Amino acid sequence: MVSFLTWPRAWLSRTYSIFIVMGLWELVARSGWVNPRLFPSLAAVAEQIWVLAVSQMLVVHATATLFRVFAGFGAAAVLGVGLGFLMARYEVFGRLVEPMFSFGYPVPRVALYPICIFLFGIGHLSKVVLVALECLYPIAIKTYYGTRAANRLYLWSAQSMGASRAQLFLKVVLPAAAPSVFTGFRIALPIAMVIVIVTEMISSTRGLGWLITYASASLSRAQVFAGVAVVATIGYALDRTLAVVRNRLIFWERESLSLVSEAR
Repeated sequence: MVSFLTWPRAWLSRTYSIFIVMGLWELVARSGWVNPRLFPSLAAVAEQIWVLAVSQMLVVHATATLFRVFAGFGAAAVLGVGLGFLMARYEVFGRLVEPMFSFGYPVPRVALYPICIFLFGIGHLSKVVLVALECLYPIAIKTYYGTRAANRLYLWSAQSMGASRAQLFLKVVLPAAAPSVFTGFRIALPIAMVIVIVTEMISSTRGLGWLITYASASLSRAQVFAGVAVVATIGYALDRTLAVVRNRLIFWERESLSLVSEAR
């Protein structure tokens, strides 16, 4: 019985603050202090989520958003990990690429969105390209520093035992860099979600960002908050899933799912 209750208790210990905020929200919404049209109750928001789900609009728009997130994030993961390893392995390549990152990173990628629209249209591709550009930097840099942090003693030991270059990479360098690579993934994935929602709000006919903009233009505040709640829930679920996958793959160096427990 104790083990059965362990997971719910651990989950509540990490998320109880959300329920406190929800309780305060409902208290303010039902107090009569604010206009319910501007500050709807959680019941009204939940009702709108149900309406969107039953009408299949939620599935259609969430599917479009997730496709753009995964496509852009996947492209950035492949390119970023590859660039990070190459920068760490070949000093000349690192000196060539590093100035591009230094000059390009302060530029907000959203500023490049009109160019992406001009080149790729307002469909999926322009958003996927922008997400890939935004997520590339944290993944590449984390991979670079994770690779550079590989213990030299392990490398020398493997070399003295006759390990080939491929074995050195697969058995020593890759496991050493993996925790840092996944840290880059966890930084980049929420960024991908943010960029997709913003671009959908600017120019799109499908997606959760478009749904929020449409609800706002229709003066349906409950539907706006319903869209925001869905985005937040999806983002939280993606981050938790990535953290679980990370702990399954990098079993020798587990990462706590709770920042509070890590601080302790």
